[in-house]
Amino acid sequence: MARTPLWSAIAETLGAEIGAGRYAAGDRLPPEVQLAARFGVNRHTLRRAVAALARRGLVEARQGAGVFVTVGRRIAYPLGRRVRFEATLAAQGARAQRTILGVETRRADAAEAEALGIAPGGRVHAIGGVSHADGVPVAVFRSVFPAERFAALPAILAETASITAALGRLGVGDYTRARTEISAANADAAQALRLRLSEGAPLILTRGVNIDPEGRAVEYGETWFAADRVVLTVAPEG
Repeated sequence: MARTPLWSAIAETLGAEIGAGRYAAGDRLPPEVQLAARFGVNRHTLRRAVAALARRGLVEARQGAGVFVTVGRRIAYPLGRRVRFEATLAAQGARAQRTILGVETRRADAAEAEALGIAPGGRVHAIGGVSHADGVPVAVFRSVFPAERFAALPAILAETASITAALGRLGVGDYTRARTEISAANADAAQALRLRLSEGAPLILTRGVNIDPEGRAVEYGETWFAADRVVLTVAPEG
């Protein structure tokens, strides 16, 4: 059987320690000689491990200063019926921020039309952006909304910068998750840039539909989470 390369095993160990909070964002990793002694390897092997962590966006090397952690502990993110990004992070003592990068009104593709229950080719508002936790990008997202029902959504969103607040002003005071699909993905060039990862880094992709209290679909969303920065949890709900 093939053995896991030592540098890869070391990268996994250090990555897990960063994810568990042993090293916080901004902390300097122990000196190279100390880490090499800890794992019983030479410096060349250790440098390969650190380079792997850097490609995953977990650390950065600063000339003459050492290697520093660029992200904090993994954020626990539950996939429940009623999850709000800001509230979820606040409960963990983390500061949430969502940056909207673009709003476009266009025709829905087949998957979007089916998810929203609108006619094929119907108009939707597509919103894309990046979610941050304590200043670290943890996910990129794209959500679409039926444009006929929420004609004023782009204008209101420009004022509120909050999807929840904008939907509230449009008469949807509450919404819940009807279903969620989870799969694996790899970061493309644009996602890697937004998440400060290397192209091809592992992502967790979720696709979900949110509905209003009457059961009508209000949002179809796709979110690409940086796999090393979040822990997704699914709990049964009544």
